[in-house]
Amino acid sequence: MALRMASRRAAGQLRYSPAFFSSNRLFQSSGPDAQQGAPKPVPMSKLKDSFLDGTSSTYLEDMEEKYRQDPNSVDKSWASFFRSLESGVAPEAVAEAYHKFEQGGKVEPLKAAAMSNQGIQESMRLLLLVRAYQVNGHYIAKLDPLGLDQRPMPVELDIALYGFSEKDMDREFFVGTWNMSGFLNEDRETRTLREIVTRLRESYCGSIGFEYMHIPDRDRCNWLRERIETPNKQKFSVEKQLHTYDRLAWSEIFESFLANKYAAAKRFGLEGCETLVPGMKAMIDTSADLGVETICLGMPHRGRLNVLANVVRKPMQQIFSEFTGIKSGDQGTFTGTGDVKYHLGTSYDRPTITGKRVHLSLLANPSHLEAVDPIVLGKVRAKQYYSEDGERSKNMGILMHGDGSFAGQGVVYETLDMSALPDYTVGGTIHVIVNNQVAFTTDPKKSRSSPYCTDVAKALNAPILHVNGDDVESVVRACELAAQWRQQWKSDVVVDIVCYRKHGHNEIDEPSFTQPLMYQAIRAHEDSHKQYAKRLLKEGNIKQDQLDKIDKNVHNILQKAFEEAKDYKPNARDWLSSYWKGFMSPDQMARIRNTGVPMDFLKEVGMSISGLPEGFNPHKGIKRVFDGRRKAIESGEGVDWGFAEALAFGTLVSEGNHVRMSGQDVERGTFSHRHAVVHDQKTGERYFPLGNVFDGQKPYQFTICNSSLSEFGILGFELGYSMENPNSLILWEAQFGDFANGAQVVFDQFLSSGESKWLRQTGLVVLLPHGYDGQGPEHSSCRIERFLQMADEDPYNAPPIDESKWFTGGHLGSATQRINWQLVNCTTPANYFHVLRRQIHRQFRKPLLVVAPKNLLRHPDAKSGLWEFDDKADDKGILGVRFKRLIMDASAEDRSPHPPKEEGFKRVVMCSGKVYYELAKKRAELKKEKEVAIIRLEQVPLFFFFVF
Repeated sequence: MALRMASRRAAGQLRYSPAFFSSNRLFQSSGPDAQQGAPKPVPMSKLKDSFLDGTSSTYLEDMEEKYRQDPNSVDKSWASFFRSLESGVAPEAVAEAYHKFEQGGKVEPLKAAAMSNQGIQESMRLLLLVRAYQVNGHYIAKLDPLGLDQRPMPVELDIALYGFSEKDMDREFFVGTWNMSGFLNEDRETRTLREIVTRLRESYCGSIGFEYMHIPDRDRCNWLRERIETPNKQKFSVEKQLHTYDRLAWSEIFESFLANKYAAAKRFGLEGCETLVPGMKAMIDTSADLGVETICLGMPHRGRLNVLANVVRKPMQQIFSEFTGIKSGDQGTFTGTGDVKYHLGTSYDRPTITGKRVHLSLLANPSHLEAVDPIVLGKVRAKQYYSEDGERSKNMGILMHGDGSFAGQGVVYETLDMSALPDYTVGGTIHVIVNNQVAFTTDPKKSRSSPYCTDVAKALNAPILHVNGDDVESVVRACELAAQWRQQWKSDVVVDIVCYRKHGHNEIDEPSFTQPLMYQAIRAHEDSHKQYAKRLLKEGNIKQDQLDKIDKNVHNILQKAFEEAKDYKPNARDWLSSYWKGFMSPDQMARIRNTGVPMDFLKEVGMSISGLPEGFNPHKGIKRVFDGRRKAIESGEGVDWGFAEALAFGTLVSEGNHVRMSGQDVERGTFSHRHAVVHDQKTGERYFPLGNVFDGQKPYQFTICNSSLSEFGILGFELGYSMENPNSLILWEAQFGDFANGAQVVFDQFLSSGESKWLRQTGLVVLLPHGYDGQGPEHSSCRIERFLQMADEDPYNAPPIDESKWFTGGHLGSATQRINWQLVNCTTPANYFHVLRRQIHRQFRKPLLVVAPKNLLRHPDAKSGLWEFDDKADDKGILGVRFKRLIMDASAEDRSPHPPKEEGFKRVVMCSGKVYYELAKKRAELKKEKEVAIIRLEQVPLFFFFVF
């Protein structure tokens, strides 16, 4: 050794340089024993010999020789010391580190030595590696249950990119503690590279792939890291494993039971994603524990029956009875076309495993997969208003999607875009994607341009949790984390369950025509129920008889429900909320109510909403508008369209109703006629006259809000809002009437047909500006003919005329109740006032489409006197004041069903809308007032009933 050391000195290659010995205090003289032969290998911390002593070098050389022959023959501290030297740590650094340690340093000497040898660039490269896993680890996560989606490892996850190699894996690095959560903040400043990479792979490359680093909020990212980069793997207790197995058994056995009993029926089963049910139930349990009381769900048809039965708890007997075609037990009260069983909804108060109760409602949805999304959010927002849930912590929405539709349907982004809009936010929605990895017959590479179907959600800074659909415990963990996120941050979150579809688009479809390789793998694949059973048995904490008992219990309950289904009589109104009790069906005669209001009350409201606060600085044009409104109240004449609308809103609010209006530019009005929000020209302060009708008015009792540039999404939102409570007037205004075609799905699948298919009434009002006023074909027509065709008026089924109710307006019976919707083309501000109030003051709800005027907004003749709004009838014999579905010629004095013939008239002209004023002007010019009578049809459907 001495000769080898001498030769190293001669060659300038001394392993332990003079500086190493002269600068350290690693060894100190310990008496006579220090001069004896070679010492035994003892821990470095106990050595007291000085490196200045010549025997120290001999000792080190001998110890190194022993280490090279057998690393286990030396103390582990020496083994670590020599490994550090092999990794490039300078001996001087070790010596200095031990000196600091003896002086009271807190860091272990060899770790401190490694730190001192670690360059700044190396530290930075290490942190870049950590960040790379946080950003891109999901790309190599084990997500595909079929193992078909083999992705190459991103180069960013290769340690070689950062200058490290295999020999660095056991080297300790200083990573410090940072202002971020996760393992970088565990109060451990050093780790081996192997430990770092292992932790990163366990956290980001397992059965859950996390995407969250796009979120520009440190607190939110840290919150997630605390739950992702956990010190130990999260493990379920035996009790939780059995509970999860029970829920998975219900999901899988329910599908196999239906397949056996109804082999030829289309049911759009959940096979291949059975873990959705235990995941959803865990999400609901967690949400309830965190304060959620009501959850609205929307979903497509795949798995809907399973979710209805096992998540929402729709009676199994009812589901089985629907397969056999048994109708509802109250057909005499509510009739309609009905719908297929996998489009239906229900509601239920469900207990949770911790003893809480949560109300679940699954909304009915047509085959348009994502159409229900904004409707669910509108209903949630309404629930939050009525329950005074300003924190948005008690009412929540869950939307389920398919992978193809989430990436491909535009309404998905329209819905996501509302998530943070002040008047549309619901405090976060949980999105759950059943990712079949195929859209009907279309492969992902042909159905989207992005790596994941979820990438659109990154626009909202929503975290995305991709999870292997075969790993039920990971699905449960992801769903619980999503619920926690929503309650903590009140923002959207996405759970992407990567699974497969056992059958084709439905059970009688042949998927191998287009995906032969995928379905070869699916046929050979074991379902998640069997996989989980094997896993539990392998872990050894649960016995086979425990699992058999659960499976047998599920089978017995399903069989019993199947037998009881033969005599089951469902009640079609079971899922209507309590707010709707007492409202009449189309086959029940509803009482006609008057819509006029007492004059004193009308004036009080009018004065209140036509004034501005003291010191407020309105635009001079706005001031003229409000001065004109106040003058109309004082004089009793000259109420224009915008003021009539405001009076309708103000009186309804004063009566305790909720009024909400939205659409593009509705606050001012596209044609500058509404001015429901006034802006101070000096301070920018906003004032809502209708938000201050009376002292003590409830916040948001009147709401008006400009929307995003969306028709489909916003109209769907307001439709959902209107379905929650009938005692509200909810309006959506198209910027121009022709823009309504951007929301045609809502009109076709929900608004016109929802009552017939699903027994769901709504009083939603749709304003469609219309008029050929020289602005070209695009913005001229709202396509009245399209809406008239969809009204479903039957001209061959005229109702009997009950003349005894002629003067009270009830002579047509329930005719209006039996059409799909009402369409009005009003010619006076007063009639517009009454038709809006009629929406609330009746015993049923029916959509109202208003052909809203453009040039009548300021037409000098389109004004109403204040007496037309009060509760005293101006027509002879008529009892009460209400909307006039037909306005007779001004010369007519007798409103009875059989008026006497008026002499001199040669022609009767029937018209609707603004053309009346043009005809009346021409008639006056020709002095034909006594020869030509002009009759105005104000409500167009039921045309024949009014005339003949």
